[in-house]
Amino acid sequence: MTARTWARDLLLGIRFAIAGGREGWTRTLLTGVGVGLGVALLLVTTAIPSARGARDERGTARSDSTAPTAEKPGSDTLLISEADTRFREEDVYGRLLKPEGPDAPVPPGLSGFPAPGEMAVSPALGRLLESADGALLRERLDAEVTAVIGDEGLIGPGELAYYAGSDRLKATDGKASRVTGFDDSTPQRPMDPVLALLLVLVFVALLTPVAVFIAAAVRFGGERRDRRLAALRLVGADGRMARRIAAGEALAGSLIGLVVGAAVFAAVRQSAAGIDLFGVSVFPADLDPSPALAALVALAVPAAAVAVTLFELRGVVIEPLGVVRTARPPRRRIWWRLLLPLAGLALLFPMIGKGNEDGDFNQWLVIGGVVLLLIGVTALLPWLVESVVSRLSGGPVSWQLAVRRLQVNSGSAARLVNGIAVAVAGAIALQMMFSGIETMYTEQTGQDPSRAAISVIAPQGSDAASHIDTLAGEIGRARGVAEATGLSHVQLSRRPNDPDASLTLTIATCRALREVATLPSCKDGDSFVVHGGEDDDATPDFAKPGSTLYAGNVFGDPGPGPVRWTLPASAKQAQSRRDPGGVDTIGILATPGAAPKGLGTSPYAIIYVQLDRSVPDAIERARTAIYRADPLMTPMHLVSTSESKRFTSIRTGLLIGAACVLVLIGASLLVSQLEQLRERRRLLSALVAFGTRRSTLSLSVLWQTTVPIALGLLLSTLVGLGLGTVLLKMASVPVGVDWLSVASMTGIGAGVVLMVTLLSLPPLLRLMRPDGLRTE
Repeated sequence: MTARTWARDLLLGIRFAIAGGREGWTRTLLTGVGVGLGVALLLVTTAIPSARGARDERGTARSDSTAPTAEKPGSDTLLISEADTRFREEDVYGRLLKPEGPDAPVPPGLSGFPAPGEMAVSPALGRLLESADGALLRERLDAEVTAVIGDEGLIGPGELAYYAGSDRLKATDGKASRVTGFDDSTPQRPMDPVLALLLVLVFVALLTPVAVFIAAAVRFGGERRDRRLAALRLVGADGRMARRIAAGEALAGSLIGLVVGAAVFAAVRQSAAGIDLFGVSVFPADLDPSPALAALVALAVPAAAVAVTLFELRGVVIEPLGVVRTARPPRRRIWWRLLLPLAGLALLFPMIGKGNEDGDFNQWLVIGGVVLLLIGVTALLPWLVESVVSRLSGGPVSWQLAVRRLQVNSGSAARLVNGIAVAVAGAIALQMMFSGIETMYTEQTGQDPSRAAISVIAPQGSDAASHIDTLAGEIGRARGVAEATGLSHVQLSRRPNDPDASLTLTIATCRALREVATLPSCKDGDSFVVHGGEDDDATPDFAKPGSTLYAGNVFGDPGPGPVRWTLPASAKQAQSRRDPGGVDTIGILATPGAAPKGLGTSPYAIIYVQLDRSVPDAIERARTAIYRADPLMTPMHLVSTSESKRFTSIRTGLLIGAACVLVLIGASLLVSQLEQLRERRRLLSALVAFGTRRSTLSLSVLWQTTVPIALGLLLSTLVGLGLGTVLLKMASVPVGVDWLSVASMTGIGAGVVLMVTLLSLPPLLRLMRPDGLRTE
């Protein structure tokens, strides 16, 4: 068999697909649409690395965390300070700027520096501030908007970001940095093996259903194609030539699918700026598929179309008077279908128990094992459907029509739900994996949100007591704030400039001190020596009532030196209490009346903010009060648990990918359902002409979908649970099943099929007309 013969027959098949009249065009277009949807998603997937890289590059280009710094002001220095905030559930990136010379570095996306009282905002933040929903944020960011940040200064089009001018920045306040440029050279911490495994699983579980959908799409219109192949045999083509011509028809549909997929991808890419999925947005230019991966898709899809068609026709006898497929086919055998999942388990078995300690997982073995297990669903499902429906009988007319149709051609029904079954199996396995390892990447912070919702770190340089009390009072008077408690911390030592023997002096009111210690009694002028914390040994022997100590700058830093202070002889003993931030307070406590005078500035001060939950948007009003009191203060939201950012990022990527795959599932199933209804148009019209009720036929179509999807979901649940168990053992995590998540994944799959069935009812009613028997 020469390549020339193959090319001739494939081109003939392409010609039949394109010039085969209305029926040929319809089938080819349906195939193209089905393949195109899958190709579009594959192209989006190939563009993910470039999009992520572009976001990271822009984030690095504007970073000041490891930017080059200068000790003294110069013509090329810039004072910059973080001023991030949150609005609703979204982060707002903010920086305060104060250029110190004409050559100060301008942040990416800006053409100049905003003056004090002015700010440059991202387009998304500008729209939010102008909308009714942004009223509370306008109170917080009340500077005049004079510029818009360019794309090069944003990680995404939906990012909320601003740069504001400020004349309050000082290089000595501990908040502002004096930089001469922008850069982030912080080395990336390598991803641990379990997270790397999880990332691989996400891609495999999301892309395998896409491949299954593409394979199913190229098999549209099988029954009508069989009649054409029989006609070809009648005019002299042999069986092999007929199969190659059929492969050519599938090749035509796949090539059209590539064009449709490229067009859909271009449309998605063009509108990417307006799409925000789970807080992630990208610029259209970021979605730039890797040329190598795009070429692989362009070659693999047509090749798969030809291979799938030839594989489908391997057991079909094409004769001049018909195709021996309408006769009862031989029963499917299960032995070879079990080889796929068993081979997948064999590939995964060597990595069981490696976890985080025994080295990296072999990614290729993981990919191969998971793909074989998921593809095993597509091999087992036709056998399962055939085995079950062959034993069904009786029931109402609609049920009998559905069962008989499934008994005659169960393969088409199985192909209809193969993709959804694979998707559900992968989703269940991933959900088990996420649930199992969640505790590995979630830690208890020790913080108590019931005592304070926000902790505010004041900038260095604040007065040790009075200024913090003023700030706390200003925040506490805001609507939505129940109470604001301020505490100042300075260092104490036995001798001046003796950092090796030091402890902490906490200065606050009696009410505030009770947040960090259990006090016997308290009035202004009292002081306390605290014991009982986890680091009780940190309270040295020299912290005795009546001893002479030095407070303030005991580390020899630039600035005023420490102040001599005598711990009052009346100092009482107090029991340590964990503060709302989860830290045990140790050292000495003093009310303002007993605190040393002339401390100057405090290196560390904190304000705990409690909310009045009865006030609408209390959290937003509190954030505004904090920002307006001092934009240099850093608010932190207290939470009882925190998750790894990488773990959260992977989970967000899974949600985005799952949303795209669900859209593909629904669209592909609808196209497949419409194609099957179109092929049965004459049969439906004949049944209606003989008096069959339309409601009976509609119910029969529903049963024909319900039975395979029920069996598919059952099989996918079993495979998903098995795969999830193996993956958890690979990660050295105890095996557990979150049945609620399993039920939700299964329910989502069933819901998609139900929605597709409902959408196919209007075309079904149009097809059930007696005039459908008309022919030309």
